[in-house]
Amino acid sequence: MDFNVKKLASGAGVFFTRAVQFTEEKLGQAEKTELDPHLENLITRADCTKNWTEKILRQTEVLLQPNPSARIEEFIYDKLDKKLPSRTTNPELLGQYMLEAAKEFGPGTPYGSTLITVGEYQKRLGGAERELLQTSAAGFLTPLRNFLEGDWRTISKERRLLENRRLDLDICKARVKKAKLAEAKAAAAPDFQETRPRNYVLSASASALLSEEVDKAEHELRVAQTEFDRQAEVTRLLLEGISSTHLNHLRCLQDFAEAQATYYAQCHHYMQDLQRELNKCANAVSTPHPTAAACPDPVSSAFLSGPSSPGATVSSQPSQRPSTLAMEQTQLPVTGTRKAKVLYDYDAHDVSELSLLADELITVHTVPGMDPDWLVGERGNQKGKVPVTYLELLS
Repeated sequence: MDFNVKKLASGAGVFFTRAVQFTEEKLGQAEKTELDPHLENLITRADCTKNWTEKILRQTEVLLQPNPSARIEEFIYDKLDKKLPSRTTNPELLGQYMLEAAKEFGPGTPYGSTLITVGEYQKRLGGAERELLQTSAAGFLTPLRNFLEGDWRTISKERRLLENRRLDLDICKARVKKAKLAEAKAAAAPDFQETRPRNYVLSASASALLSEEVDKAEHELRVAQTEFDRQAEVTRLLLEGISSTHLNHLRCLQDFAEAQATYYAQCHHYMQDLQRELNKCANAVSTPHPTAAACPDPVSSAFLSGPSSPGATVSSQPSQRPSTLAMEQTQLPVTGTRKAKVLYDYDAHDVSELSLLADELITVHTVPGMDPDWLVGERGNQKGKVPVTYLELLS
């Protein structure tokens, strides 16, 4: 118990002297040891990295989860180190409501069947969003949090220790300066007013004490300098590791951008499919008895599973059909064949489409009257429609 009290008193004394030194430095009444420029630049760079990482992390969380309550819930579960319960995404919830409404209105009615179609695609969009959230959380948000809660805390701890070592060093410098000043003052003005031997003994004793005080202060200064240099080296090594952090965050950022690209490509593909399904439903309602005029264009019937784009819609009146075809040929001329690299896997939805594998090379071209979001792909003897968003056209 006595040892703990002494240790506590000693720690309080050190804290007080550091506080005095820090205050005097701020007031310009004490000298301050400056860090070398390289270390100062590393500290500035580290602070900048920490500040921007916090902002990017916070805004990415808002982007992926706009609901503040949901973000608070995720934060609590993360701090409690518990698994977050599976949450239904907004498109999935919308799709579920549409399917339930279709049951009420009747699946066989035009409105009910359309609700079922749109609801199913909303659930697909929700599944794609869920995959984006999971991929982004694991590949982007988690590394940023690990840096702020792990590496940065270690760096901050060592920087505080370095600041304490610097204050101790400056305190020792001030003590040495003060001891040498007292020694020089005593040597310059000795007390010889009395000639009794006792005064000579006292004067010699005082000089010896002052000399010991100087030696002690210089020894403490050397120890403080050594500890400061050692801590400065440790802090420098940690701060230089920020470069590795930037490389890691760069890879995570690329993964995040790729996850977003995949998500938006899936959404675009789903919406294209939904538009074709809705156009089929609209044609089925407006023309219950198909006629020759309502059939797909012969040029594109081998490739299109549904109606073409609005600009290329075939008219139901025979008198307007030649002018419509002429407009299609003017807007979408036949292009030469080109090579294309497949970016993502794609499963054909019907016999008119061509399944794709990521990174394979295929030959593509277009034909008049074809949806601009689609191309005709060829792989050996296989031919079919392929979505443009899944391809990278090569020169």
